[in-house]
Amino acid sequence: MIPLAERAGALLKARGETIGVAESSSGGLISAALLSIGGASAYFRGGSVIYTAQARQGLLDLPQPLPAPIERASTEPYAILLADTVRGRLDAVWGIGETGATGPSGNRYGDAAGHCCIAVTGPVSKVITIETGSGDRVANMRAFGEAALALLIEALTEAA
Repeated sequence: MIPLAERAGALLKARGETIGVAESSSGGLISAALLSIGGASAYFRGGSVIYTAQARQGLLDLPQPLPAPIERASTEPYAILLADTVRGRLDAVWGIGETGATGPSGNRYGDAAGHCCIAVTGPVSKVITIETGSGDRVANMRAFGEAALALLIEALTEAA
């Protein structure tokens, strides 16, 4: 994950751009990877782990119920909402939103372990859903973090 963070950090620094992160099932690994790079203060505005309804309300002040057409977490529209909200609240150029089911079992919405939706918003916006098919919690957290950083690199490269 660190090589992906190094690449993303280098691209952000070279462009003079910033990022905010709102992650859930990756448990802070996206933020940690981005912060592990020397000079991260040049691009990292902040991050939060939005793992509960309390965190969603307290840290991002998202409306309850969620705005239509967003019905629940662990969906692409919800990942976009997370990314857009953290980007706006931190006045960042880019935002990452991540939401899913880490494991060992699925989530309360019926998504299987290994399900994750990731959004990157900014000058170029992208959203993906991944399904690892695994109940391995730690492996899923790493896979979600790596997918988020790869999606960020893709968006940064496309925006160049």
